[in-house]
Amino acid sequence: MKTYLVGGAVRDQLLGLTPGDRDWVVVGATQAQMEAQGFRAVGKDFPVFLHPRTQEEYALARTERKSGRGYRGFVVDADPSVTLEEDLLRRDFTLNAIAQDEDGTLVDPYGGARDIAARVLRHVGPAFVEDPLRVLRAARFMARLAPLGFTLAPETLALMRQMADSGELDTLVPERVWQELRRALASRQPSAFLRTLHDAHALRAVLPEIEALYGVPQRAEYHPEVDTGMHQELVSDMAAQLAPGDDAIGFAALTHDLGKALTPSHVLPRHIGHEQAGLKPLQALCARLKIPAEHRELAVIACREHLNVHRLAELRDATVHDLLARCDAFRKTARIAQLALVCEADKRGRLGSAGDAYPQGELLQRLHAAALSINARDLAEEGLQGPQIGQALRKARIAAIAAERG
Repeated sequence: MKTYLVGGAVRDQLLGLTPGDRDWVVVGATQAQMEAQGFRAVGKDFPVFLHPRTQEEYALARTERKSGRGYRGFVVDADPSVTLEEDLLRRDFTLNAIAQDEDGTLVDPYGGARDIAARVLRHVGPAFVEDPLRVLRAARFMARLAPLGFTLAPETLALMRQMADSGELDTLVPERVWQELRRALASRQPSAFLRTLHDAHALRAVLPEIEALYGVPQRAEYHPEVDTGMHQELVSDMAAQLAPGDDAIGFAALTHDLGKALTPSHVLPRHIGHEQAGLKPLQALCARLKIPAEHRELAVIACREHLNVHRLAELRDATVHDLLARCDAFRKTARIAQLALVCEADKRGRLGSAGDAYPQGELLQRLHAAALSINARDLAEEGLQGPQIGQALRKARIAAIAAERG
């Protein structure tokens, strides 16, 4: 029986990053032997155990054989005769198929350390095609690794296209798609996730509303990048820069322009009313992937209001108040700061605009704070009742907005 450190901890160490959770593989052991040493079995689909002291995960070395469609269609064999090399062979990418023994020696039969040095994300073997989730994992890894100079191996991209074109991605359940998307949006370069899936013909299967943006033209004077899909990539990266790790803002930024895919061809490159047009595909996307309510609500607000925020200085005081009210900003006060960031990402997510100022964001938050300073309880103390309070509150808040503008 021998134990090896595997997976992300080894990979991140070689990348010079701070390792996260440590995972271990155990060769030559049975479940009974693990439990006899105090390990607690926790795996449902394959034998995984928690260390009695560290609570780190230890898995028995195993092989997997395809037995049906989808990412769950596998037969697992965790016999003590399974070798470390066989266990590493079932893994997704070479950089994840490296083990380290107790004295620090690397076991790297598939060239993971070489690919890390060359900054290449490459699949381990032909079994890669058996798990459709790996297409999403490849794209999500690129969102994390592209800033470090990584590219996707051409042969891996070819396999991903094969998997996408076969229809195998249709077996992915919404929760797993959202899990990978969410992690990609919290990464440093979400555009690499979108671009990888687009190039692999896979974006149309998992996010057809985003795929539909590619090739749609915009007015060059406002969007030098012209292509709406490219604009979306720039916006997603800007959102990641402005709000690192915030997948709620990332999701709202990702979906703010869905209506542009529905613009009639004779109107292009203008997109009149795309904010309202985008609400229906946004709601469909959220329903399909079971997006959390907090993310969905912010995305709806950003889709509907982003042009209003861009032209905030032109809006009347009463119109600004009503915008805040539509966002439920007097109850859920954090939303306006979030909306400001999404709109800033949209404005700066254009070729040549990354360094531009966005005074509308700061102004929106100042006007919101001014309106919030008016308290309904104070009006009730003046003897107003029922609808009178609501009318007076709106009037007072509009006055506060006007005063803040000077």
